[in-house]
Amino acid sequence: MMNFRQRMGWVAVALFLLLSVTVAYYVFEIISLEQVQRDGIDSLALPPAVSAHLPPLPLWAWASVFLVPYLQLFLFLFSCTRADPRAVGYCILPVCIFLLCSRRGTAKSTNQRAGLLLHM
Repeated sequence: MMNFRQRMGWVAVALFLLLSVTVAYYVFEIISLEQVQRDGIDSLALPPAVSAHLPPLPLWAWASVFLVPYLQLFLFLFSCTRADPRAVGYCILPVCIFLLCSRRGTAKSTNQRAGLLLHM
């Protein structure tokens, strides 16, 4: 039997996903289609005034800036649907920080770790 917290968690997950789909549809379908029909295909580029203030980051960096908080909120809402209240609070942000920090290691430390794994 589900308790009140679990039911509200499922309602929050459903509303979050519905809102996500609605926003994505609005941004990618309605706004883009209206701009293309009005101004042509070149109108989808960012205006120079906007792009001058944005740092020149690659696409994967911009995607991670928006996706990490989105996934963090989704995982928090999803964790509220668990039966065990101690399991609430899945976090993706510490995992991302750990992966970024572990990739910054030098080649020497990577070789040392690989050597240790071979000797075990």
